Amino acid sequence: MVEDASKVRMRVNGAWHEFEIGRDIAPSETLSRLLRERLGLTGVKVACDQGACGACTVLMDGMAVLSCMQLAVGADGSDIVTVEGLADDDPLIEAFAEQAEPGYGTALQCGYCTPGFVMTAKGLLDENPSPTADEIRQALSGNLCRCGCYQAIARAVQRAAAGAEEVD
Repeated sequence: MVEDASKVRMRVNGAWHEFEIGRDIAPSETLSRLLRERLGLTGVKVACDQGACGACTVLMDGMAVLSCMQLAVGADGSDIVTVEGLADDDPLIEAFAEQAEPGYGTALQCGYCTPGFVMTAKGLLDENPSPTADEIRQALSGNLCRCGCYQAIARAVQRAAAGAEEVD
């Protein structure tokens, strides 16, 4: 925690940022708004803004959180990772990009929900590198996809967990 109560300091995608409450951010500002509007990290999607869809999911101190439900002041001292903070060759990024096979479909259709699914899956795989299909479905159950790509999204997470090897 920052000693000065009028400031919020957090590490976002490896870089430290400091915000003055009342000048840079309002005490009621959500983490999602701060990330999108102050830092320009538009991979953080604000769809429902009520914690119901998962599109705004980021990692906060290694845990998947809904950034629209987290006040920015509550992230003081935290390490935040957004989809922009993942390497281009991250197994999840590659698995989502490559997932398009008969019977499973594509993990990317309109793509609006994808960052939230990727970050939720990242939190899962960081905690459990070899999840079962049921564990993957359970972990992703808080994320919504209006295009209905659930089967392919789960398949992409399985592929990433298996090191992008063919999954039965």
